[in-house]
Amino acid sequence: MSESSALAAPLALYVHWPFCVSKCPYCDFNSHVRESVDQAAWRAAMLADLAHEAAALPGRRLGSIFFGGGTPSLMPPETVAAVIAAAEKHWGFEPGIEITLEANPSSVEAARFADLAAAGVNRVSLGLQALDDDALRFLGRAHGVEEGLRALATAQSVFDRVSFDLIYARPGQSLADWQAELDRALGFGTEHLSLYQLTIEAGTRFATLFEKGELAAYDPDAAADLFEATRTITAAAGLPAYEISNHARPGAESRHNLTYWRYGDYAGIGPGAHGRRGGCATFRRKKPENWMAAIARNAHGIEREDPLVPSERGVEALLMGLRLAEGIDLARVATLAGGTAPLDWDALALLERQGLAARDGGRLRITDTGMPVLEAILRELVIA
Repeated sequence: MSESSALAAPLALYVHWPFCVSKCPYCDFNSHVRESVDQAAWRAAMLADLAHEAAALPGRRLGSIFFGGGTPSLMPPETVAAVIAAAEKHWGFEPGIEITLEANPSSVEAARFADLAAAGVNRVSLGLQALDDDALRFLGRAHGVEEGLRALATAQSVFDRVSFDLIYARPGQSLADWQAELDRALGFGTEHLSLYQLTIEAGTRFATLFEKGELAAYDPDAAADLFEATRTITAAAGLPAYEISNHARPGAESRHNLTYWRYGDYAGIGPGAHGRRGGCATFRRKKPENWMAAIARNAHGIEREDPLVPSERGVEALLMGLRLAEGIDLARVATLAGGTAPLDWDALALLERQGLAARDGGRLRITDTGMPVLEAILRELVIA
């Protein structure tokens, strides 16, 4: 893809709402608990941050909007509507634009689904996380299974497109347990599932428990068995893996996330949001109060804007694109990198002989055999 065609490609917009009712023990996202939020002030600040990005990215049209968090289903629907309307005014929408909002499956938030759909949201990503009440308590979730399933039914009756998340490789979870849970999940008929192995992230409550010896990491070999079973079961059900942790019916992939993985341009607004525009990486202030102060001072929440040299762009394109089943276009990566893809070609030849990577014409992809050890492969393969 040339620079001119990249500029003609649809733009993606990420909107970060940083607030949660409580902090989950596994979560390392930029989320915060506050007793109260000045909704009018936050709406005005979001619109100011959005106007700044629109001025920096003129002449583009939006292909997707994603409200992430935090818990964006806590946003007042009128704020969501205001952001969507402003985005359309600034950029214009591609036909059939995808507008996703992440939601918790509580009854309080499900009651807002119809208003969020009326505001313009046409796809919801629901954080069910587990179909077992004990597991939900372990994960620090406020909802139970039945409440979550009622929220899922509401979402399916309101939104055109529905996805939900599950976390597996939980302590004590057997392969048979996960197969049964996944079979049940597939029975709800959604077009998309995000299925993540539980990881212990630095700075989380789970990390503290792990360091104290009060939480054990899942056995890597057993986790690999669960990963393989996940891909086999979802493929048989018509939702093959199109990314390492994401599964969809053909045509129902998250268009917004594909923009990231295919290394397209995206604007990011709100506390801690990242963006990539025209070879520049943008980083907004993470703490909500600091972001609000920056808005008041500068009319935007940007902390840093870092130009990316070609080698950095090539590395980022590889790290993102090799997560996809489709892999990456080597010629495009070479163009981004200024002439040569930043790959260890000897390492690639070895990975190909081992059946962990494959080249098909001008594309490079990680094979099904290689996906369970993707992080290790990337460390060997990509020259950072």
